Amino acid sequence: YNSENKTQGELLISAQQEPKTSNIKREIIDLLSSSYKNSVPPEEIFYYIYAVLYSNTYRQKYLEFLKIDFPRVPFTKNYELFKKLSRFGKELVDIHLLQSPSLDKTSAKFEGEGELSSVKKIIYNQKEKRVYINENQFFANVEPEVWNYFIGGYQVLNKWLKDRKGRSLTDEEIKTYIKIISALSQTILTQKEIDKLYREVEEDLIML
Repeated sequence: YNSENKTQGELLISAQQEPKTSNIKREIIDLLSSSYKNSVPPEEIFYYIYAVLYSNTYRQKYLEFLKIDFPRVPFTKNYELFKKLSRFGKELVDIHLLQSPSLDKTSAKFEGEGELSSVKKIIYNQKEKRVYINENQFFANVEPEVWNYFIGGYQVLNKWLKDRKGRSLTDEEIKTYIKIISALSQTILTQKEIDKLYREVEEDLIML
């Protein structure tokens, strides 16, 4: 959207009223549309890329290259496979923006005695699957793989609480943290589904 000289409120209005401009090269959009013999919207390309970059198979295979260069994204020639991965990418985007309705379906909850919900000492008890924020209060039903999930070098659940250490969590923050727990859990499940498909991606590629 055109953001020049606009306030945040005006940008929100623009997002509902103004046309969007893609920052994906027109040549790439045209090449993919031609290869698939279907019109491919820029959003679908973005979601496909998002899915590929969340494939653990892709990350492990190109680990050394990813350390020194920008990601190179392989585009499958299989249109149906492209569409499936694009849908998974869209799911991940909605999850990571905490906008997916599925985030409300979670067993994680905040429990314990106390009124202040103060973040004093952050401890994860793997056996109990609890994230303690003080001696008496904790977030329950947090799986070890969710607690240990990293994004960009940060352990997500630990860092979020560390940034709020020394003060009390609001009710809204508690709800947000539970959503983040759910988001990470669903991310892990979606990544596994993406990995089931990713091996097919490199079988036949579009040369960009």
